[in-house]
Amino acid sequence: MARLAVTRTLLVAALAVPAATVAAPAAAAPATIVPLTSVIPAPVEAHPIAGRDFRLGPLTVIRTQPGSAAARTVGDQLARALRPATGYPLPVLPVAPRVLPTISLLLGAADARLGDEGYRLGVDRTGITIRANQPAGLFAGTQTLRQLLPHEIDSPTTVRRPWTVAGGVIVDHPRFAYRGAMLDLARHFHTPDEIKAYVDEISRFKINHLHLHLADDQGWRIQIDSWPRLATVGGGPGTGVDGAGPGYLTKAAYRDLIRYAATRHVTIVPEIDMPGHVNAAQVAYPELTCDGVAPPPRTDTEVGYSSLCIGSETTYRFVEDVIRELAALTPGPYLHIGGDEAHATTDADYLTFQRRVLPLVAKYGKTAYGWNEIAKSPASANAVAQYWDTATTNPTVVAAAARGTKVVMSPANRAYLDMKYNPGTPLGLSWAGYIEVRTAYDWDPATHVKNLPASAILGVEAPLWSETLRDLADIEFMAFPRLPAIAELGWSPASSHNWASFAARLGGYGPRWDVHDINFYRSPQISWD
Repeated sequence: MARLAVTRTLLVAALAVPAATVAAPAAAAPATIVPLTSVIPAPVEAHPIAGRDFRLGPLTVIRTQPGSAAARTVGDQLARALRPATGYPLPVLPVAPRVLPTISLLLGAADARLGDEGYRLGVDRTGITIRANQPAGLFAGTQTLRQLLPHEIDSPTTVRRPWTVAGGVIVDHPRFAYRGAMLDLARHFHTPDEIKAYVDEISRFKINHLHLHLADDQGWRIQIDSWPRLATVGGGPGTGVDGAGPGYLTKAAYRDLIRYAATRHVTIVPEIDMPGHVNAAQVAYPELTCDGVAPPPRTDTEVGYSSLCIGSETTYRFVEDVIRELAALTPGPYLHIGGDEAHATTDADYLTFQRRVLPLVAKYGKTAYGWNEIAKSPASANAVAQYWDTATTNPTVVAAAARGTKVVMSPANRAYLDMKYNPGTPLGLSWAGYIEVRTAYDWDPATHVKNLPASAILGVEAPLWSETLRDLADIEFMAFPRLPAIAELGWSPASSHNWASFAARLGGYGPRWDVHDINFYRSPQISWD
């Protein structure tokens, strides 16, 4: 009797929908069915089954794993994503009556292949089931499900049309553990709301790390209590390229960003670039220079002229304070300490610096992460080196990998989203070359650097530097559609790598960006639907 009462209650709740909401779609609306093979990134397996299509309707409910708050969160997110366009209530429940069409989000896939982020998505006439070992896999499965609905599903207002999902099965899991995007806040400060909007978009392509470049010559963008002028001076008025990008993250704002990203299964990776790229810090604290004299603020785009004073104990007190406070703020495993373009630091001083600083990251419970120059130091054996070089040979990185260094691939001439698409691109730079969509897609992270073993590759990342960016529309224009190309390299198996397939799937995705008002670049290499 108790079960019957629960079922009756749920039926009443599901049926309590305004008449305008449950009205049948207009007869002229097309019954678009998106193929299972259209997803970006390409799934490991996709098996269509004819005659098993599922129709999302006003009585559809979302069932989540009983007792799992994390699964409930994923269910609530899916419901919020689907309600505006459908107009359906889509209640999120721990149990659902068998008579109602159901989207089930269940844990305990019992499939070791899926790992922590993989999922199995099954679609038939009565419902959709996403199974995963962990909530991150459920979230990834819901991002796939959103792509399997017609593109109007991203409309902020109700659309009168059928909402049909193709029948079949998808089995999916990532190629690499680390799939990242980087956003530069130092050259131009981007607001928390802009960062959150970027998190929303990158997570749709199963990107699971957002690297925030928080300090450089032109600005310092994170509150550090033990050195307060770093933010108030280094992030104050007139900072940023052309003096146009002031601002910084308070600790409260940074924690809020971490929480927001975590609900989308994105881990924040903070970066403080050193021993070079430190002019903003030295303006705020002249004692970080060797002569104790503050340098003039810099708002240009030159690099390589600044350096911490390697022989000064003040330097290491500063570095340890910053690492300690950032580590305490950051629940993720990585803390990025930069290390690139330290042209004003001698090789001997650079090695001295890394010998002292890399172990400090471990002291505060984090894995050290830096640009590929840190591979010069024997202390990088337990670190992650981010490969930004444009060359396909680098004996120093190969040697570091042999000692244990892991590598994240971000070759500037393939993965840098701030490079212009072509000479006519109004934003961006071109020092690493022009990067059209196919250039961003046509390379393999596992074989890109000669003699670097695939086992050393932790993943890929697409950096976006902000010298020419000013707002969210600029971020979107430079990131999309190239970021999905990098995302597919990180997630999909190498055997699925196919430009013609990717171009077709990307063209089909374009209308979703249109509906969502994303300012993407309409590459002439793509036939946009």
